[in-house]
Amino acid sequence: MSKIKPSKGAPHARIMGVGGYRPTRVVPNEVILETIDSSDEWIRSRSGIATRHWASPEETVAAMSIEASGKAIADAGITPEQIDGVIVATVSHFKQTPAVATEIADKIGAGRPAAFDVSAGCAGFGYGLTLAKGMVIEGSAEHVLVIGVERLSDLTDLEDRATAFLFGDGAGAVVVGPAKEPMIGPTVWGSEGDKSDTIKQTVPWDVYRDGTAEKFPAITQEGQAVFRWAVFEMAKVAQQALDAAGISPADLDVFIPHQANMRIIDSMVKTLKLPESVTVARDVETTGNTSAASIPLAMERLLATGQAKSGDTALVIGFGAGLVYAATVVTLP
Repeated sequence: MSKIKPSKGAPHARIMGVGGYRPTRVVPNEVILETIDSSDEWIRSRSGIATRHWASPEETVAAMSIEASGKAIADAGITPEQIDGVIVATVSHFKQTPAVATEIADKIGAGRPAAFDVSAGCAGFGYGLTLAKGMVIEGSAEHVLVIGVERLSDLTDLEDRATAFLFGDGAGAVVVGPAKEPMIGPTVWGSEGDKSDTIKQTVPWDVYRDGTAEKFPAITQEGQAVFRWAVFEMAKVAQQALDAAGISPADLDVFIPHQANMRIIDSMVKTLKLPESVTVARDVETTGNTSAASIPLAMERLLATGQAKSGDTALVIGFGAGLVYAATVVTLP
């Protein structure tokens, strides 16, 4: 018989508050067209994107995260000192070590929380949310700050016609804490590593360091392959998340998919046969693809504009480089 005492965590977990930060500079498609042979009409028809935000030198990964975190903590009605876990999902923090989560924890005044980064591409926020839920239920933390943040403008090849118009910068954050009833459903997550070359960094850092790469590393992708995978395979994953939570599409109030592409979003809505009553996040139009930041940013905007309300049932799904994915049903804060 084990002599280890059982964990004393909460019976369930919930999202208590949400916050977001978008850089001040708004970049319209006309700026993108200065370096690629395309048109505003083509960009909008292919992606649904009209504008995106690009960070200034001062709007670092840490700085944007701190702004979003402050709003999420205030929205949750707690103090920074009550945060005992910080998880940052990002692929655009250029320091290999230490984790940017440790810097953010210090700057927001969280004390000495567990702090680490997660690299799971556009599914990073879903991975972080799942880990935070486990920490709260297991009892190793009571309030966990989950941040999705990117400066993808640093990893964009403005001469790549397939991706130059896609990416934006920003940070979104949520506070996960204890709940008396289920408010974050089971996560359906996984990876398809045999497709890892469909979204990737053009060259490794060491190749660039050695001087054998002509350009700074950037994100590239096989657009059609990613589109087909996202539309057909991720709709299946989204349905599995609904089934795991014990609800049907008719029970949903809100759908918050990763803001990769408007055509992907619309196709998923159709495949899932979501009722017209379901509010669908389409933040990609003015924010672009912000990878790990896209879901919390879209969530924050829906709540701030009144398109969604506290207590709504929402399906969230992230998917991207790896290829990795994560989907779950949540109750909005």
